[in-house]
Amino acid sequence: MNVHFSSKTDMWATPQDTFDALAAEFGPFDLDVCATPENAKCPRYYTREDDGLAQPWTGRCWMNPPYGRTIGQWMKKAYEESQRGALVVCLVPARTDTAWWHDYAMKGQIRFLRGRLKFGGAANSAPFPSAVVVFANDGLEPRGNRVGSEPLLGIGGKEGEQ
Repeated sequence: MNVHFSSKTDMWATPQDTFDALAAEFGPFDLDVCATPENAKCPRYYTREDDGLAQPWTGRCWMNPPYGRTIGQWMKKAYEESQRGALVVCLVPARTDTAWWHDYAMKGQIRFLRGRLKFGGAANSAPFPSAVVVFANDGLEPRGNRVGSEPLLGIGGKEGEQ
């Protein structure tokens, strides 16, 4: 059983092509704020043991948070760290009906991804849509096109499209 599609975990490993497209537009990233040694996307990263929620985030940060009950805490931290000067690019489920979405995601630049992503090299697409939320402040703006522009619109699979 692929643990990335199991209720036994809230971790969804970032698809490499998605990360590469975002790094080309917003990076290079300095810090992966919530990772494991196996799925870290940056040389510098925080693990569950490091407790990224308790650490400072600086520079250009990548965040694909745990998709469970703590996601609101991660989004709050991402927003707050952007107010201190970090640029934080977040890959999150597009759960527009949740409190964390309205309280924090709506404060960022939002890009809905077309189709469904395949996380961690899985054979099947995720059972939910995804979005990229960018929190930027203090001059650390995207280097390429802004959110909502062409380069990232094609990320994601075709599964689930109508």
